[in-house]
Amino acid sequence: MTAVANAPLVVIGASLAGLRAVQAARASGYTGRVILIGSERHVPYDRPPLSKQFLLPGTSPDFLTAEEELRNELDVEVRLSSTATSLDSQAHVVTVNGEPVTYGRLIVATGAGPRTLPNVPALRGVVTLRTLDDAKSLREHITPGKRIVVIGAGFIGSEIASSAKASGADVIILEAAPAPLKRALGEVVGQVVSRLHARNDVQLHLSARIEGLEGKEAVSGVRLTGGTIIPADIVVVGIGAAPATSWLIGSGVELSPLDGGIVCDAQLRTSVPDVYAAGDVVHWPNSIMDSTMRLENWTNAADQGRHAAQNAVSPETAKPYFTVPYFWSDWYGQRLQVVGKAECDEVVLVSGHEDSDRWVALYRAGERLIGAATLNEPRRIMKYRRVIAERISWNDARALFPSD
Repeated sequence: MTAVANAPLVVIGASLAGLRAVQAARASGYTGRVILIGSERHVPYDRPPLSKQFLLPGTSPDFLTAEEELRNELDVEVRLSSTATSLDSQAHVVTVNGEPVTYGRLIVATGAGPRTLPNVPALRGVVTLRTLDDAKSLREHITPGKRIVVIGAGFIGSEIASSAKASGADVIILEAAPAPLKRALGEVVGQVVSRLHARNDVQLHLSARIEGLEGKEAVSGVRLTGGTIIPADIVVVGIGAAPATSWLIGSGVELSPLDGGIVCDAQLRTSVPDVYAAGDVVHWPNSIMDSTMRLENWTNAADQGRHAAQNAVSPETAKPYFTVPYFWSDWYGQRLQVVGKAECDEVVLVSGHEDSDRWVALYRAGERLIGAATLNEPRRIMKYRRVIAERISWNDARALFPSD
């Protein structure tokens, strides 16, 4: 470290990205002090299962490491239940639980927090899902016969609905948009994948306008515009997440006016010296996709955490980060996998049909294959990811798989 003599590498966020950052720093040969700061009381754990199998009875959390391993094998100072509240980028100081922590270089990996419904009363039984403790609480309430209303038909909402249905609950999903998952999958594929809900006896209401919640102390229903009331024992709000960056306001770190995410360059450097970012908080120019992106998925968080740390500890050899996005989602025993992006000129279902258990959809932008989505086609999806990385044309990509 050269910015502040003998100051440590500090990672804010005991997340997947934060964990991969401290691991990569040590693997890169960095021998200075490393401090990992997390707001939760838990060591880093795997978040994707929280809305999937963890909601089923008898499952345990998947911790990604043990605190003893971090402390003893990686020589990382771990500070849990510790929240960063401000950053003085000129002094190279982060305020954590009211105390100053000086850094030589800083990696922000604070992730995103769940969005909430505006102007609704605080009622028992209205929950969001982001943390392990949230998932533990929600699991206690999902029992056979319970009436679960999920607000939001995105990936998290759909996964929760699937898990709740598998536990014997009665599930209804309310989605404000006329087509679910339009930004992530496009309207055509969003409509196709949403058919899984009806096929598994879960009601999906599109273009649903929520007027308010019913109940005095505990929620008893969701009131829609027009007066329809949908009874509910539990209401799960799954309307997306926002980058957890409010503590950076006034620090000099540039935040996106779109969503408050951190604006980074290709090397994952922020707008102030010696501060990097990784994971769900980052907007960065992804050269392989020819666009600026912010991704909320496991693969990107892990890869960006490693990359940000390597650049932070060896800035003289910093390399740009680029990737073909990849994520997956499990609904009703089916696996949806997506690579690339859905912003396109055309989307074609090239294999299977909308009610089959196996299908492949391809996305074209100009003359290039820009994305692919599959249901239960794990080998095919990885081939398409490679093809997108190689910038193969749409026609050539189609010719590679003539069975389509």
